[in-house]
Amino acid sequence: MVAKKAHEVRQFIENGPPDGIYLVYGPDAGLVAETGRLLSRRLAGTQAGASDIIVLEGSQLDSDPSLVGVEARMTSLFGGKRVVRVRGTVRGLAPVLADLADDAGAAPVVVETGDLKRNDALRTFIEGNGRAWALPCYPDNDVQVKEVVAETLSKAGISADVAAISAIVDHLGNDREITRRELEKIVLFAAETHSLTRADVLLLLADSGALAIDEIIDATALGHAAQLDAAFQRAEAGGVSEQQILILALSHFRLLRRMRLELDGGASLGALTARVHFSRKNAIASQLRIWRDRDLQIALDRLSLGIAEARKSSGLKPIIAKRALLAVCMMAAER
Repeated sequence: MVAKKAHEVRQFIENGPPDGIYLVYGPDAGLVAETGRLLSRRLAGTQAGASDIIVLEGSQLDSDPSLVGVEARMTSLFGGKRVVRVRGTVRGLAPVLADLADDAGAAPVVVETGDLKRNDALRTFIEGNGRAWALPCYPDNDVQVKEVVAETLSKAGISADVAAISAIVDHLGNDREITRRELEKIVLFAAETHSLTRADVLLLLADSGALAIDEIIDATALGHAAQLDAAFQRAEAGGVSEQQILILALSHFRLLRRMRLELDGGASLGALTARVHFSRKNAIASQLRIWRDRDLQIALDRLSLGIAEARKSSGLKPIIAKRALLAVCMMAAER
């Protein structure tokens, strides 16, 4: 049996996992995706290009799971080391993986899926095979959340006192994906000062002004200029900073692009890995009907430019922020 404990997974990946078959599973979809991504990159090696990690969606494989074996036995066009990453549950995958486990020349395969019972056929096979590893992903506890926060801030070169870190942890839940998204906002916010206080955290993550910001983001993404202008004025009157609005808009459009890529890869709207609050699902579904990947990248570039310009010209932040949002809004209006 080659089954790791949840607390052993990160160290196992950092120590250099051997080639073979991997099952990354558990109830925390965000942590499953993060672990699968890190593991695939580690297996591919530091010289691997984007084309060396082959991503297959479960919805693509239900009718023909043997495609995993085909991809695992193909040679890289550029001489790199291939890794096959399977995202989502696939029926009838265990026999394909059993065949690959006996083939020493096959590329490593990383399968990401949800929580599995102990007697699940796929999990049973993985845990009973000498060239296969089961890596469970369970929701973070407070200690783990604090470790993720501290590690993220350290890598970004951001110093934060104990009160600031405690405020972040208090705001976050135990879903790894949501944790990462919230930390992205914080890193963007502190990119210039490289420091973070409790007041900064409360400003960025507090619920006050959240409704107005949602209205700004939705109006921008749907191409409703008049609604954008009205919501922007309400947010300003409520003391919401223009920098905060731009950062949250950038985070939202990153999420849209990630979801768009999954849809373009064949996933259904209900099967997307990103988690959103139920109150936001209809708005985001409407936005995804408007935006395509190429346009989302342009929108992200425009919002990033707005953030950079606002940092350089503090007195012009309202004008710069509104101009950036309106530029993106006009893109949506033309769709």
